[in-house]
Amino acid sequence: QVQLVESGGGLVQPGGSLRLSCTASGFILDYYAIGWFRQAPGKEREGVSCITNSDDSTFYADSLKGRFTVSRDNANNAVYLEMNSLKPEDTAVYYCAASGSYNYCPKFLSASPMGADIGGQGTQVTVSS
Repeated sequence: QVQLVESGGGLVQPGGSLRLSCTASGFILDYYAIGWFRQAPGKEREGVSCITNSDDSTFYADSLKGRFTVSRDNANNAVYLEMNSLKPEDTAVYYCAASGSYNYCPKFLSASPMGADIGGQGTQVTVSS
């Protein structure tokens, strides 16, 4: 069964850190570009970060650079999103998505992102004191 599962969300105080995991089953994640996006209640979906399937180049939303880091763990068939110095405005459901296209990441943070091949169900991140 082909599946993507996000985990690692939870409640964290402002200034804290979380590491989200995007774990694949039924396919090899290293062959896919992986994008992270988030959606807060009443807001548009927002692209967060993307890691390519060509050379593991990374892309970040300008507002998140320096606080978020995306990385691969091929041994565990996973991609991680390390989030530091979290703020209340980071509160959202975080999703990962996989695409076999080499154009996925370059377009991920644009106004017209490509659709993904596989998506997950999301994990809730709440930043609050």
